[in-house]
Amino acid sequence: MPTKNKYENSSSSWRHYTVMVLGLALFSLLVVRLTQLQVLETDFLQGESERRSVRDHKIHAFRGMVVDRNGEPLAVSTPVKSIWLNPKQIIKDEVDVSPLAKHLNMSARQIKNKVNKNKNKEFIYLQRHMSPLLAGKIEALKIPGVGAQQESKRFYPAAEVTSHVVGFTNIDERGIEGVELAFDDWLQGTPGKGRMVKDRLGRLVKDLGVTKPALSGNELTLSIDLRLQYQAYRELKASVQQHGAKAGSLIIVDVSSGEILALVNQPAFNPNNRSHLNAEAVRNRSVTDIFEPGSTVKPFAIAAALSAGQISPSTIINTHPGFLRLGNKTIRDHRNYGELDIAGILTKSSNVGVSKIALQLGGEKLWGFYQDLGLGKPVGLGLPGEHGGQVAVTTNNWNKLQSATLAYGYGLAVTSLQLAQAYQVLANGGVKQPLSLIHKTPEPGQQVLPKKVASQVLDMLQGVVGAKGTARRAKVDGYRVAGKTGTVHKVGRNGYEDEQYLSLFAGIAPVDNPKIVTIVVVDDPAGREYYGGEVAAPIFSRVTQSSLRLLNVPPTEIESNAVAGGML
Repeated sequence: MPTKNKYENSSSSWRHYTVMVLGLALFSLLVVRLTQLQVLETDFLQGESERRSVRDHKIHAFRGMVVDRNGEPLAVSTPVKSIWLNPKQIIKDEVDVSPLAKHLNMSARQIKNKVNKNKNKEFIYLQRHMSPLLAGKIEALKIPGVGAQQESKRFYPAAEVTSHVVGFTNIDERGIEGVELAFDDWLQGTPGKGRMVKDRLGRLVKDLGVTKPALSGNELTLSIDLRLQYQAYRELKASVQQHGAKAGSLIIVDVSSGEILALVNQPAFNPNNRSHLNAEAVRNRSVTDIFEPGSTVKPFAIAAALSAGQISPSTIINTHPGFLRLGNKTIRDHRNYGELDIAGILTKSSNVGVSKIALQLGGEKLWGFYQDLGLGKPVGLGLPGEHGGQVAVTTNNWNKLQSATLAYGYGLAVTSLQLAQAYQVLANGGVKQPLSLIHKTPEPGQQVLPKKVASQVLDMLQGVVGAKGTARRAKVDGYRVAGKTGTVHKVGRNGYEDEQYLSLFAGIAPVDNPKIVTIVVVDDPAGREYYGGEVAAPIFSRVTQSSLRLLNVPPTEIESNAVAGGML
């Protein structure tokens, strides 16, 4: 065989060593790189891995319940799910989303159009607040880029009966009306956080648990008694419909605590179905609407004069000849009542009599007493849109006409709430108690009227409901009650309207030991009946009858008989 020369042996050896060196170098580089990845860059690489696969997600927090004073639910949150999708991923991966159509109120074309319209977004809602059962069917399809998010939906068991008190939330459960808005921070929960591992298609690989627990919102207990609320709502709605009235309001206040037991308005709305919602129905007239209270403030003009020592219960006022001329204005009674004592002035609702009392007292003192009662100031319930009312004030000298009109309820404007607070003072021995929609320990009251005077005026107001008074229809079988009617001309663009009225009644029951104050306002009743004694007083009678029984207030010993007919 031919023998290899030394050059061939040298070349073969060189190649052998070169391969060995290169292999060793490559192995060394591999070891160095592995060491770098496994030791030096471990944290960075793990972070990058988690960034691509580990996801933080929000854990939904339930909004706190709203309940009445007896624990009956007025607003609750029920679990629902919302379907979302990632348009960017769906377009990129050419995902078929048409199977979603049979579970949604959308066609396949509508879904595709929505995806294309939001092609640059990574998250949009496809449908909010679905039942968990239906959402589960969509999740079972396991369509990449489509998922379900846990949420909750607000539900109102009493519906329109408590609509103006409770209000409602938007789709994200943020309060926008009523106590839902006023106490939104209190009711709102704090969302938690969880962590999970997902693959590149967004599918769950592993749940890593909760990193921050969700905290539900606080429960809110209102002063409302749902039993009384139902009764008040039913009677007010029926009367507004019966008289063809434009609107109405009714408030019941606990005398000793100042808690509001019922607050209803007409028209109302169903917060569970807002497809045909309108501003007229949503407006909480009891706190937003102001009106001239008319004769319902006459008891306070008399109380102010009694407190100042200008008159006594036995004082006789001559109202002859049934009218009083002040400047270019004539103040009239319904007829010439002649001489009346103070109780008679209230019983007959004499404008002339109360005007003469106000002239003795002076407008400035009367205005000051109205201020003490809270007229012209917000009650402070915290409800949205609460009006402070208006009480005209003269910085210099009060003229006679201003003093007189202030005494029989013109020249000032109040809300139903303010009128309720003023009558609460009369019923509570002259102690003004802050009104509240929250069930809590009563706050200390303020003595704004001597107890003796409050008792005297309360006794006088019984005559208004008596056989000779203007509110015979306000009588409540089995109980002694007191109150005052009011019939007010509404103000239009050109002054007072001749054919548009507010029918009012403010009542206290029972007189022996006052428990509740009830204010009834009926706006613009149509037909032949429009006086407060004809329209508002019967509502008071029916609501008070049922309320006192529900509150377990025993009847008085005085037997009363229903009296047919009506007065002014």
